[in-house]
Amino acid sequence: MTDTDDSSTPVQEPVVLKEGKKKKKKDKKKSRLNDADTVDGGNYHEEKGHKKKRSSRDSEEVLVENTATIMEETTDNDKQQKREKKRKKKKDKKRKHSIDAPLQDDEDSSSSCNNDKKSKKKHKKSTKRSKDKKETDEKLVSSSAIEYYPEDLNENNEKQATNTNSEVSSSTKPKDKTDNITLLLFYQYVEPVWDETQFQTALRFVTDQGEKHGLTGRMRVSREGLNCTLTGSHDGIRAWCAALRQFDGGRPKVDPLTGDTTTEFANTEFKLTDDLPPKQRFPKLHPFEVPELVNYGLAGSRAPALAKHGGTHLEPEDYHQKMCEKDTVIIDVRNHYEANIGRFDPPEGGAKMIDPKMRKSTEFPLWLDRKETKEMLRGKNVLMYCTGGVRCEMASALLKQKIDKEEDTKELGIKGVFQLQGGVDKYFKQFPEGGLWKGKNYTFDKRFAHAPPALEAVERTKKVLGDDDDGVLDSSKPASTTQGKEKKVDDIPASAAQEIMGKCEACYKPWDMYRGKRRCPTCGVPSLICRDCFEADKAGTKKLGKDVRCDLCVTEDVRNKRELRDREGREMKKYEKKLQQKLDDDYEPPEPKPNPERITRLFLKNMCAKQMDESKLLELVRPARVTHIQWLIDRQTKKFYGSAFIEVKTAEDAGSVLAMDGMVVMGRKIKVKYQQADSKDIWPIPNTEVSSS
Repeated sequence: MTDTDDSSTPVQEPVVLKEGKKKKKKDKKKSRLNDADTVDGGNYHEEKGHKKKRSSRDSEEVLVENTATIMEETTDNDKQQKREKKRKKKKDKKRKHSIDAPLQDDEDSSSSCNNDKKSKKKHKKSTKRSKDKKETDEKLVSSSAIEYYPEDLNENNEKQATNTNSEVSSSTKPKDKTDNITLLLFYQYVEPVWDETQFQTALRFVTDQGEKHGLTGRMRVSREGLNCTLTGSHDGIRAWCAALRQFDGGRPKVDPLTGDTTTEFANTEFKLTDDLPPKQRFPKLHPFEVPELVNYGLAGSRAPALAKHGGTHLEPEDYHQKMCEKDTVIIDVRNHYEANIGRFDPPEGGAKMIDPKMRKSTEFPLWLDRKETKEMLRGKNVLMYCTGGVRCEMASALLKQKIDKEEDTKELGIKGVFQLQGGVDKYFKQFPEGGLWKGKNYTFDKRFAHAPPALEAVERTKKVLGDDDDGVLDSSKPASTTQGKEKKVDDIPASAAQEIMGKCEACYKPWDMYRGKRRCPTCGVPSLICRDCFEADKAGTKKLGKDVRCDLCVTEDVRNKRELRDREGREMKKYEKKLQQKLDDDYEPPEPKPNPERITRLFLKNMCAKQMDESKLLELVRPARVTHIQWLIDRQTKKFYGSAFIEVKTAEDAGSVLAMDGMVVMGRKIKVKYQQADSKDIWPIPNTEVSSS
């Protein structure tokens, strides 16, 4: 007999006994009826019909009672069986635990028993996020948005919470909620750049993985690499990063020293900020194709080689020390409206700050080429920084390329070109109290702008609790502890967290928050408008007219869009002429593609219809020799729409032209493919010969 058989045999026994008792009761009732019939027969016969009905009703009630009691008893027995099985399982678990677990003191065992209920309640949260789990990825730089709350204000918060409303404490310091989000900033250039097939493979991969792990945000995907700002869950973000580590981009590499296979993103640095509120999550995932990771106007053959000309990367500690040295300049590679609300402020006798006063990144190459700019860099160490580091990559490489190849830049005697590794975002993680930073850091995510994390904590807390009487926090008490290292906020002035660098463009009072969709009516950059002026404009009491311009337009006395556009056009034309001459001198044609069928006719599309002409097309495909060009014209407008057929002299020429497929030319990615002429077509078409052939 098995264990289940032993447990089932005693179950039916009491049911049978009870059924026997019910039958005895039924027989007694029948005997009473018979006795009543003999003793008082006349009365019985008078009520015969009523008695018969009553007896049948009684028998039915007895039958129902019997079946109900049987079912209740069987269900009770089933429950009893389940309870016994559960008890056995618990006993087995306890036996295993007592065998495997080390011996404990009585106090420890009793405390563990008392904490059983608490551990059960916290089980769900601990499974969703393993907060105490150490990061295994050395290139994953993470921090928490809630870890730098000063102890002084926390104690004050607790006192007020006991005296007033408990909601004060919860609104001041966010709790560790599982629905908080993680923000990811990262970029990675790839060299050599991806071809069209590799690019499409990378685009599909990052998109599919993003959807798989529930990420949202922006993915700038180019043949140059990736530049992403993403939000998601704590574990979802890290899982996506781990998957990207393993992605080989369609072309795995072998380390020449170790012989191990590496990937495109093996050394990518991911910068994470945990515990941000859910409202700062991006609404959806938006991967999109771009010619450049940063729009400098240096796509394709114009881009300097990063491996050859890239600047020296300095970690935040080294960069911090470098800013204190003499004969050093710091170039803020960000736009002026970003620098307007926050920037580095080196100590006296240290580096000198330079703001290029750009409205957009395409202005940087022009600014770097000016004589007055070069004079500021003469004999200096040049430091560069931006929000996350990506803008410094091309900026530093462009300057070093000029030093290597242009005589007027080489003679300046620039000592070195350095850039801040990880940008301001990583600097804040290393210097949570701000270091040499002043003001707020403009961001392109849902934070919009933020102070260094320790100061941000002070500012948020003071909005609820008000200013302290002494105005200085006690530095003897730790602000937080991270990975076993105690971090302190060293005498942070109460006013430092609220220091404002910018001014409202309408009323000129201190202001540093960009809000709303208003832009400068002259140049189109975001407008810095205070809340009072914004509300007054909305109510109609004080209109923000065209005279309310950004401070850069006011300084340069730019009053309309046309004036600005004409000035930029003249500067760009001059720069383009010089750049084209340099490209002609340094041109290296791409490696030709195979052409087994020896086709000499090609189809090109997606060219810039406004700028492309015969001379530019011949220059584009050089050294391939083009004999005929058929410009395709729209039948209705009779205008060229960006596509053409060309004939080249040899199959090798055709292979070199095909290698340009996917290249960005004049801001557009051109498409090139072999197009064999049909036997019925007349090709080449008369009057399509190029003038130089």
